[in-house]
Amino acid sequence: MPHLYLQLQEQLRQWLKPKDKRHLQGFAEAVAAILQSGRASLSHWLPYLSHRECQARSQMERLSYFVHNPHIIAERFYNPLVKHFLQAFAGESLELALDTSMLWDKFCLIEVCLIWGGRSITLAQVVLEHGSATVGFEHYRPVLEQVRSLLPPQSTVTLLADRGFEHGELIRWLQQNHWSWAIRAKSDLLVTLPTGTTKRVEQLIPPAEQAYLVPDVTVLGDVNCHLATANLDMANGSWAVLSDIPFITDFCSLWQTLWRY
Repeated sequence: MPHLYLQLQEQLRQWLKPKDKRHLQGFAEAVAAILQSGRASLSHWLPYLSHRECQARSQMERLSYFVHNPHIIAERFYNPLVKHFLQAFAGESLELALDTSMLWDKFCLIEVCLIWGGRSITLAQVVLEHGSATVGFEHYRPVLEQVRSLLPPQSTVTLLADRGFEHGELIRWLQQNHWSWAIRAKSDLLVTLPTGTTKRVEQLIPPAEQAYLVPDVTVLGDVNCHLATANLDMANGSWAVLSDIPFITDFCSLWQTLWRY
């Protein structure tokens, strides 16, 4: 019997209580096969199910039923595991990353990950039939709400996001939930300086190997925040980051903000 399958079954039964234990066994077998194959193709999972003495056709039918089973959803199987894992971070500072990826130029994956130990751990995700990586707040708000329901109490959260997420709705949602944030800004975003002058981000990029720190700017009409721009070879060119974190008082904080990307 495969060792990974037995480990998964032992771990999962701690927080999952299926009506029939055979359902959990089948689930653990399929997940173990997926992890070991590292592929999203059913045929690549078959070698890791060789402990079952049945024909390949029968195996494929079982796997097809597995991937199309409406009862196998993240809310039932993955969320309890993640919530249990996150309890170890109660009261700690957490860094989350919001990102998108395109799949076959047809589907857009939106996910929020925990940045921990040099790795990113997916907390919630959704796949949309959407031909662009640019998405609106209404598309990814359910992902944020799901993550919020999983986080342990009294945790300090900072959300990091790349260009394309400079949405007023997102920032107001973050403010309402008391999350800090740092979002990379597009070059054409309008920024109102403390002097009242409005400029595009590209006009605030410094000369090579320099950085600017601009506190107390306004973007998107009513969002008060801070702006950091840099033009560094080791950062692959120019960068602009908006944040509610007052890194103006510490240059190291600026570099850490840029380096997280």
